[in-house]
Amino acid sequence: MLKSFLTFIGLMSFVSIAQDSTDLNLDHNDDSLTYERFLDVIENSIRAYNIETWGKDNAYQIIEDLGYAEDDKPDFSDSIYKLRLNTLNASTIIDIEDNEDVIKTLKYFIRNRRTFTAICLGRSKMFFPMYEQYLDKYEIPMELKYLSVIESGLRPTVKSRVGAAGLWQFMYRTGRMFGLETDSYVDERMNPEMATDAACRYLKYLYGLYGDWSLALAAYNAGPGNVNKAIRRSGGKMNYWELRPFLPKETQMYVPNFIAMLYMMTYYADHNITAKEAQVYLHDVDTVCVKSSFRISHLDTLLGITKDEFNYLNPVYKTDIVPQTMPYQCITLPIEKIDSFLFIEDSLYAYDKFLESIGESFVALEKKKTHVVKPDQRILEIAEMYDVTVSDIKGWNGLRSSTIYPGQRLTIRVTERRYIEKSEAAKIESKPSSSHKSSSTKTVDDGKYEYYTLRSGESLWTVSQKFGISFVDLQALNKGLDPKRMQPGDKIKIKRL
Repeated sequence: MLKSFLTFIGLMSFVSIAQDSTDLNLDHNDDSLTYERFLDVIENSIRAYNIETWGKDNAYQIIEDLGYAEDDKPDFSDSIYKLRLNTLNASTIIDIEDNEDVIKTLKYFIRNRRTFTAICLGRSKMFFPMYEQYLDKYEIPMELKYLSVIESGLRPTVKSRVGAAGLWQFMYRTGRMFGLETDSYVDERMNPEMATDAACRYLKYLYGLYGDWSLALAAYNAGPGNVNKAIRRSGGKMNYWELRPFLPKETQMYVPNFIAMLYMMTYYADHNITAKEAQVYLHDVDTVCVKSSFRISHLDTLLGITKDEFNYLNPVYKTDIVPQTMPYQCITLPIEKIDSFLFIEDSLYAYDKFLESIGESFVALEKKKTHVVKPDQRILEIAEMYDVTVSDIKGWNGLRSSTIYPGQRLTIRVTERRYIEKSEAAKIESKPSSSHKSSSTKTVDDGKYEYYTLRSGESLWTVSQKFGISFVDLQALNKGLDPKRMQPGDKIKIKRL
């Protein structure tokens, strides 16, 4: 029983979507999965897990059956590792070798990346049942469900430094090639089901090119163009291990890393690793399709779900708005909230108009706080304390690095959401920031909107503070504007006339 369960648990990881080309010959030079990025994924996953609130008992009791003490870290001889690798090789279509590089990488995972394995085993309960449906649909190996473990740590909100996003780490262009759209409101690369469907189609395409899963995985990491170059340079070799010296450096360690994670996900119990439970299981949630747009922040009042809770289940949405689309947007909610949502659905769509009718407005006011850095306190801890990002803190305080020191005073901007009388809202919207001269807030109108001309050093956020306008509302007014491309002289809509 134990052996069959362990065999079921693991076979695959460590793959990176090949990105960036003009057709399906996708060369992938800018976002190859380097070892540094791989370690970033692991560390970020561990940190994210530690700040989540778990409320379930452990699902696995295998460790107790093996009789290990809680702090035991079992290690084995190389001959045992080779025996287990050969067992895996006999049970999978992936070509697994037990060479020196594989054993060395495997030992690193066993000694240094135990927590990452435990976290991903727990999170798998949310995603793996869904993965298996799509893998079966496209008739590709079930082991591929482990592919996104190292890509994202099974976190659909993760973004790489170069812009790859979601469970399967699609770049923008590759996502578009496989049907994942991105606009001002929605990033479908972060939709778990849509991204999984796209990843399965891409993997099947790569296997069709080479007829070998090891080469398909190499192409998933480095791009078909780089694999094809390696084949030519090798004199036509079509075996990964023979082709390996001709591949890019990061791809040479790609399959060894994959094999190491395959081993960990299979033999985790033998190494006294217990799954850390996920915040949500797949059977805890359900989906409902919506007919109109609404503000996510209104769910707190009408349904008792905070914006953070909603975004955890629906990472696809980039703003406070779930847009009206055709076909309809389908949102994920806790299963116990589905009936309540259907009951308040029409009220949710009309809630902004309702507030208008009773003379109230919903506003998000930004407030400044000063935080004094304590001894041994890191900037990441401060960001998590105030629910902001490290980049936010660095931007607000003009920091070039993440280094801070005890006693340092940091400016933190926090959001306060509240409902206020319409007359008070009008005063706030018309009141300029006290830190700016009246000449700096000159506006014009075109009969439809009132505009403000952006000055040097200003952004949407600083404009929202200057006029006391909700940042979310300002974003909605300027949804076609890319904040990263804003320049002095650009005209910003600040009010609908």
